[in-house]
Amino acid sequence: MALPSRVFRVNIQLADIDRGVYESIQATVAQHPSETEERLIARLLALAIFSEPELIFTKGLSASDEPDLWVIGPDGKPRFWVEVGLPDGDRIMKASRHAARVALLAFGRALSNWEQQHLARLARIANLIVVSIDQEFITTLASLLQRSINWSITISGGTLYLTVAGDTHETTVQIRTGAF
Repeated sequence: MALPSRVFRVNIQLADIDRGVYESIQATVAQHPSETEERLIARLLALAIFSEPELIFTKGLSASDEPDLWVIGPDGKPRFWVEVGLPDGDRIMKASRHAARVALLAFGRALSNWEQQHLARLARIANLIVVSIDQEFITTLASLLQRSINWSITISGGTLYLTVAGDTHETTVQIRTGAF
């Protein structure tokens, strides 16, 4: 028998001063049985960092031909494609041909190796932004994960401040290539 997905209720109060985005984000997100807590946290952070109207979670790991988040245009084609993790460079290149904008929240213990292998080639893609977040920040948030997620996030001067359960954690949102 297959393991069921875990469902999380998410409430994020977002103040992205750098981009002038201020909103309250409510979502329900499922954690695939094979998905780690760190990857789930990265998807939630990507929702906040790249926040814009109509950005939604996809089927994720259940659909290998879809990103983690996207905005679908009225024509049914992706306008904004958002990945998390350390995907193959070819996947990102293909996405850049199909979507008007592509974003990647790169994270993981092998980030420096991934950058050496893929970043120079990906830097030539005009409609791509790659940002990274410190792995320890994600690991810390994963250790605090509860089924009801209530975060307050402020992004200012390239620093992300996240308050959960009265404690504030911070990390740098490093732009590796591209621009918002």
